[in-house]
Amino acid sequence: MIAGLIAGSLLLASAARAETSTIGRTWPIAEPDAMAEIEARAAQHPPNMAEKFGPRSGWSALKGATLATTREDRVRHVVPFYTLDTEIRLPDGKLLYPKGFTFNPLTYVSLPQKLVVVHPRDIGWALKTAALTDWIIVTGGGDPSDDALSLGERHGRALFMLEERVKDRLGLTVAPVIIRQIGQKLELTEVRPDRAQSRKANP
Repeated sequence: MIAGLIAGSLLLASAARAETSTIGRTWPIAEPDAMAEIEARAAQHPPNMAEKFGPRSGWSALKGATLATTREDRVRHVVPFYTLDTEIRLPDGKLLYPKGFTFNPLTYVSLPQKLVVVHPRDIGWALKTAALTDWIIVTGGGDPSDDALSLGERHGRALFMLEERVKDRLGLTVAPVIIRQIGQKLELTEVRPDRAQSRKANP
């Protein structure tokens, strides 16, 4: 018993020494410390950068794409075809896909979560009905202070801004709308705002 304890102590001591031992040749680090560089660069800027950009309500980067309001409950399907605007070649120069090649991305990837697209005024419904893994996407066109970033800070949840390219790719025309993948298509469930209170985001 005692011999076992002694042997264990020796092994632990050897392991502790091994953790701090130097094996092989070493050289001093030549690169400057990255954190020191960041801190030095940050010190050159004014303490409050927000003053240089003005109020957030005027930031064009937070202006989402606009959509009409859903007038009737409807379910439709969209295939988000994508067309290459340039050719793709392998490292050896062999052509893999020509310019103009059109394909359905859902053939190769899947959309695990649902997308819930709403006007800022319907954010309460989206927050109550969307699952934690769903993405809530906010349209533009509302009050300037109701951008996705401000609403997310207000409600304590990450929200996303609807971009024009996403609007076009998904074939969106109205909101509220719930988007989910069905096979190799997207199912768009358009919900009238006056009936949204009784509709869940996981139909």
